[in-house]
Amino acid sequence: MKRTIAIVALGAALALAGNANAAEHEVQMLNKGEKGTMVFQPDFVKAEVGDTIRFVPTDKGHNVESIKGMLPDGVQPFKGKFGKEVVVTVDKEGVYGVKCSPHYAMGMVALIEVGQPPNAEQAAAVKHPGKAGKTFAELFGQVVVSN
Repeated sequence: MKRTIAIVALGAALALAGNANAAEHEVQMLNKGEKGTMVFQPDFVKAEVGDTIRFVPTDKGHNVESIKGMLPDGVQPFKGKFGKEVVVTVDKEGVYGVKCSPHYAMGMVALIEVGQPPNAEQAAAVKHPGKAGKTFAELFGQVVVSN
């Protein structure tokens, strides 16, 4: 019995230690930033599995939403409310594409790279309206894919 308790305690300690190493990345949703108007800043985040991404609105007219076809397999889509902070934990390797719904065509998008992204090619093939396509082309230029 003591051995079982010790094993359970060790497992819990290891699980907590793994979470202790997780980083938090903050992304601001801005009307005007370093790259122009209606932007996420930064618009590219390099994260590790278990990290959290905190999307912080600076105006009530912004939200964050995942983009169909731009999430790793098995990751549930998400959509935040307007003017509300959203925290997303990235639990799988891959690229995560996000948008601000009302400013999507204006290029208000961001890309999160987690570990070695197995879905990078598939996500890069997704079509986008207006300036979003150009912005994503630039962002995918920063993704590191190993063969």
